[in-house]
Amino acid sequence: MIAIGKKVLASQPFSVLIGATLVRLEAGAAEIHIPVKGELNQQYGFMAGGVVSYAADNAITFAGGSLLGLSVVTAEFKINFLKPCVGKLLAARASVVHQGKRSAVCRCEIFVIDGEGEKLCAVAQGTVSTLEP
Repeated sequence: MIAIGKKVLASQPFSVLIGATLVRLEAGAAEIHIPVKGELNQQYGFMAGGVVSYAADNAITFAGGSLLGLSVVTAEFKINFLKPCVGKLLAARASVVHQGKRSAVCRCEIFVIDGEGEKLCAVAQGTVSTLEP
């Protein structure tokens, strides 16, 4: 399953541009890593909210897609930023909370990792839907 997921991620130009990697994909769960680098920061020196949102959205979509199939999109999405993401690596860990026939509700925790360990910087929830019945 992870080989297919890595191929899908590699086909997404923005994912390649920011250096995203899929490090875990199994039934109902996914994890994406993004290196924290200056080009992805906003003016105050921490990772831009759009990049953090991307990580959560994509991890949620991979988690939902692991149960619903490859042809899925995000139907809705919400994120709460808890603290600035400052560190070396961003890790978005998503899991399916509920699965129906054509959709799955997923939640995601976004951590920043540095020499001192992991810090929770955001939480998100989203619904993933199939494109075809």
